Amino acid sequence: MSHNLLKGKRGIITGALDANSIAWKVAQKAHAEGAVFTLSNAPIALRMGEIKKLADETGSQVIAADATSVDEITALYQQSMDVLGGKIDFVLHSIGMSPNIRKNIPYDALNYDFLIKSLDVSAISLHKMLAVAKKMDAISEGGSVLALSYIAAQRAYSFYNDMAEAKAMLESIVRSFGYHYGKAKKVRVNSVSQSPTKTTAGSGIKGFEEFYEYANSMSPLGNASAEDCANYCLTLFSDFTKMVTMQNLYHDGGYSTTGISTEVMEGFKQNK
Repeated sequence: MSHNLLKGKRGIITGALDANSIAWKVAQKAHAEGAVFTLSNAPIALRMGEIKKLADETGSQVIAADATSVDEITALYQQSMDVLGGKIDFVLHSIGMSPNIRKNIPYDALNYDFLIKSLDVSAISLHKMLAVAKKMDAISEGGSVLALSYIAAQRAYSFYNDMAEAKAMLESIVRSFGYHYGKAKKVRVNSVSQSPTKTTAGSGIKGFEEFYEYANSMSPLGNASAEDCANYCLTLFSDFTKMVTMQNLYHDGGYSTTGISTEVMEGFKQNK
């Protein structure tokens, strides 16, 4: 049921690859709540994904943009404002990629050229998107920018590789740029640290299935779904969260603050 939570708002949603991705769910929910937006991804991702289906479903235009390119980000904002008829009210940064993970290079033997690429795509791209928007005055006063993160930014996870560094940098940019953009235009910048989620990207990480079950057992509410995450994102785009900024917000069923669960302890007993 729609509540018109985003009625009259214009946005840019990046990173929708297929129906399993959080960005895809965000787009569907935003459309249902009255928003209009453009969809964007890197040209190679557009060729690999199914984004045209989403564009047709939501009446959106797809704009290819490499988020590591200032020129292409500039064009993305300008074209989006032209298509949507005004300044942008919300932006979803759902962008992440690690060549080290893709090539199964272990953390203690990282290829540093690949590491730099991981940081550029997964974190510095947010800084570029914010810097370009601020320079162009492309985001409305009181607008909201949201990035997707993960708890490996704070804790060691053996399987998360150099994406842990990328997410830590991403969250630092949220805090630092959130201050500057808030002072200048009251634009909010936050990140959502989501449960392990069965997306195309997440499922490609070695050991994901086992960890998914572990996190589900640890969380008193269980793992948060992609759809639930999309619902949460919409509240952060809405006018109901006008004073929330510079925050990393956990959306993980309570996993981040649970020491150990009864289910996990019972599992250890059974394995003795």
